[in-house]
Amino acid sequence: MQIPAPFDYERASSVNDALELLARHGPESRVVAGGHSLLPMMKLRLARPEWLIDINDLFELDFILLEGDHLRVGALTRHTALLESAEVARLFPIISDAEAVIADPVVRNRGTIGGSLCQADPAEDLSTVCDVLRAVAVVRGPGGERLVDMKDFHRGPYETAVAPDELLCEVRFAVRPNSGSAYEKVERRVGDWAVAAAGAAISLADDGSVDAAAIGLTALGLDGTVAEAEGVLLGQQPREELFVEAGRVAASACDPIADQRGGIDYKRHLADELTRRVLRLACARAAGTQEG
Repeated sequence: MQIPAPFDYERASSVNDALELLARHGPESRVVAGGHSLLPMMKLRLARPEWLIDINDLFELDFILLEGDHLRVGALTRHTALLESAEVARLFPIISDAEAVIADPVVRNRGTIGGSLCQADPAEDLSTVCDVLRAVAVVRGPGGERLVDMKDFHRGPYETAVAPDELLCEVRFAVRPNSGSAYEKVERRVGDWAVAAAGAAISLADDGSVDAAAIGLTALGLDGTVAEAEGVLLGQQPREELFVEAGRVAASACDPIADQRGGIDYKRHLADELTRRVLRLACARAAGTQEG
């Protein structure tokens, strides 16, 4: 049986209380909500915090709100809430696509968007989704609130821009007109980490050409989006030969490693194929919003 190293525990009653506890206990303290990211690492002794700060009572961080041209999602929002939200599915189908293939119902009922993003696992689905949607993280600490673009939020495997005395409080997604998005994942079995996955977000101009494009890959050795593949589409009318070329560029740009989930050539093939699929679907969804 795997048992974590000894630790102490406190339960925060508010965001301010959580920040005070983090400041009091120092860099060896960690916050925990769903625990599906942190606790397995503690059992393997890959993480050995001296204090756990439980933030499950911070209901102020559990919300999905559409305000103007932004969708605001609290860091304590559970995966199930995102999956079941009709507004999320309408505005950002890529989130619903990804949530449907994250782990299993038990994990989705307890795990949070904040926990997933702060884990910063290279094979984590929502990190790619947030990169593709150009999301912005709202982080609070002793100096107040600051906004961090998602491209700057993840600094490497298991490393984020959130300081030890700070707390991720919210994620904001800009709502863009005539847009569509999609996410597809290949896994060895249901609920497993991705062998490979891809996400795309497309915005169309009034004439139907691609006005903005973002493509991201999961578990394939890339940080952020694939600018070279995105450039293939910009200013062009969506069509199959462009999806093929973008897939080829994405496969060439990625840097997968061979492991028990597959070899390098196989993973590059998946990068190519999955990029084509998500672009096809994202463009179709964007065209559907224009027709609507």
